[in-house]
This record gives sequence, C-alpha cells and structure tokens, in this order.
Amino acid sequence: MTESLSIIVFLIVLFFLLGSSLWIGASLLGTAVLGMALFTTRPIGDSMAITIWGSQSSWTLTALPLFVWMGEILFRTRLSETLFRGLAPFLGNLPGGLLHVNIGASAVFAAISGSSAATVATVGKMSIPELRKRSYPEKMIIGTLSGAGTLGLLIPPSISMIIYGVTVNESISDLFMAAMIPGIVLALCFMLYVVIWSLLHKETLDRVGAVSWGDRLRALKDLLPVMLLITAVIGSIYSGVATATEAAALGVVGSILLSIGQRSFTLSGFGDSILGATRTSAMIMFILMGSGFLSLAMGFTGIPKGLAEGIVSWDLSPLALITVLTLFYMVLGMFLDGISSIVLTMAVIEPMVRTAGFDMIWFGVYLMVVIEMAQITPPVGFNLFVLQGMTGKDLGYIARASAPMFFVMCAFIAVLVLFPEMATWLPGILH
Repeated sequence: MTESLSIIVFLIVLFFLLGSSLWIGASLLGTAVLGMALFTTRPIGDSMAITIWGSQSSWTLTALPLFVWMGEILFRTRLSETLFRGLAPFLGNLPGGLLHVNIGASAVFAAISGSSAATVATVGKMSIPELRKRSYPEKMIIGTLSGAGTLGLLIPPSISMIIYGVTVNESISDLFMAAMIPGIVLALCFMLYVVIWSLLHKETLDRVGAVSWGDRLRALKDLLPVMLLITAVIGSIYSGVATATEAAALGVVGSILLSIGQRSFTLSGFGDSILGATRTSAMIMFILMGSGFLSLAMGFTGIPKGLAEGIVSWDLSPLALITVLTLFYMVLGMFLDGISSIVLTMAVIEPMVRTAGFDMIWFGVYLMVVIEMAQITPPVGFNLFVLQGMTGKDLGYIARASAPMFFVMCAFIAVLVLFPEMATWLPGILH
C-alpha cells in the first residue's frame, strides 16, 4: 500500500465516522483500529493500551479538569453581572459605548475560565438583554460577543493551550506567559474596530454618561474580587510560586470563595459544576485517547514522515509555510472543533514547524488565534451555535455579524508573524 492510498483510506473512514454523528473520540479510535488492521502487523490491543495509558498519564494534564471545574463554578455565579457593572464606568464612554464592556467583560472572564463557549454564554446572558434595552445594533452586539468570546482560547488559563503543550511537550507555564500580551492586544484590536465602526457610522449609541472618579472607585468593588482571583492564578504561575496544576487548584478554591462572597453558592450548583466539569474533561480525554492512537497508527504507515518530507521538498519560505498552515487550519476549523484540530494535526505539523525553525511557544500562540477563528466560522463554529441559542437568530445572520471580527483576527495574525516578540518577549524576561 502506498502512502497516498493510506492517506485516502484514513480520511474517508474518519470523515465517514464523523459524518455519521459518532463521538469524535470514538471516530478517531475506530479510524486508528482500521488503519492498524489494514496497514500494519502490529498487535492492535497492546499498542492501544500502551498509547492510551501514555497519553493520559501526564501529570501536566491534571491542570485541565481543574481549570474546567473553575470555569464551571464561575459560570453559575453572578460574575457576568458584576463584571458588566464594574467595567461600565471605565469603558462605557468610549466611541462605541457599552459594546466595549462586552469585549472587556469577555476578556476578563476568559482569564479565569479558559473556555470560549463558557465566556460567550456567561457574558452574553447579561450583556445581550442590557444592550438590546439600550437599542444597540443587533449585529454589533452579536459580533463583539462572538469575537471577544474566542479570547477564552488565548488568554491564560486556556484549556486548548494545555492540550497543545501536552501534545508537543512544551512548558504550559511558558505558553501561558507567551499568550498574555497577544491576548490583551487582540482584545484591544476588537475595541479599536468598535471605535472605528462607531466613528464611521456616526450612530448615537447610549453611553454611561458623566462618571466621576468616585463612581469609578465604587465600581472597583465589583471588579476587585475577580481581579484578585486572576492575579492569584496567573501571578502564581508567572512568579514561579506554583505550577499550572497547583495554580488550577488555587483557582478552584478561589472560585468557590468568590461564589460564596457573591451569595450565589448552592449545594445543587456545586454538584452541577462537578458534573459539568466531569463531562467536559471526559470528552476531552476521550478525544486525546483517540488522537494519540490515531497518531501511532499513522506513524506506523509513515504518513506523517512522508507528508513532512513532501512539504519540505516544496522548499517553502517560513512566511509561505505559515500562510499555507493558516489556510489549512481555516478550512479544517469549518468542520472540527479547536481541540480536535490540534490533536489531529500535531503529529504531522510539529516536525514540519520545528524543521522550518519556528519557536514552538510562538507557534502555540499563533495556533490559538487560528483556532479562535474556527470558533466563529460556519458550519461548525461552536460560538455561533451558543449565540444562536441565546439570541434566536439564524446561523447565517450570526455568521455575517461575526465576519468583521474574523477579519480582525486575520489582521492580527499578520501582526503576530511580523512581530513574533509579542509572544516570545515575556517568557524570556520572566525566565
């Protein structure tokens, strides 16, 4: 069997299983088992057991369910309400009004949840009714929330970043450090777009009105608990006091204390947060199991090595390679979620990227931005489905409203490629 035929068989089987609505993890495992049976003489059961245990026994992975649990606890608090109320006096008088609060609240919640979908759902349930009541344009409400909600994948702690770090064997702490400045800059880019849109359309948007410094100081009491939690979690990692796993445990304790302080802690909600975190973590682990075994099966056939050698033979410049990879992940993101895109492709992409001389920490930040774009790209952009359920609008309308934010992220990727120090400077300084 040639490598080309192997690739065709793998792809046909994988997309058939995915298209049949089978779970992603089960689809990956099924494809791997069939590939092992057709193209190798290796014992399938033994190989599967060793690979799955190896992919699941990493100590680094223990941070993942803890960060997921932290996000689930905060999802059930009144955090979005206090964030909106606390940020409004600081951002509400910029051109674009309270749309900036939409972006700011998403960025802050992203820094304590690590999940794009949780960010959209939590901030949206407060901001959408508030902005509609003030007659803000529906497309801008949806667009800003859709774009800024993706920051949960980039601003640490990011669940997708943990998956990437484990997959390519890079430091989670270094990846978190590298993502901080790009995450803030991308949020500012979203805000800049809102300012330009507001000035061009000259629409009269309801703003907060005159705000004294006394009002701003009083608003800090709503922001202070959240900022303390962010500082404790992220600061403990950056200062070297705690590992990512230890910081995640600190975040869980802090989120419980925050919910108690807001008087939104209930035993039923606490139980729901455990069940939600268990379901999400199990789903991610199942996908990792399948992707690890599929990577092994593809490795036995020589597909990753052949593809890498083929692309190397094209003699692409680093810029051309990044352009090709950007287009590749854009297309892939139309059909797969972010975590699946990472774990499915890294076996092939990692050696190629390392050969081209890219810093894998920088590449991780770049990859998160590209995966973010997939979150708002139809037909499988997950944030689009979350917003569809919250707003009642059809998917096409939400996709069109999100399109400007997609192009903002395209422009940001160009900036990140031109100025890689944006991602590499902070880890170097802190080291």
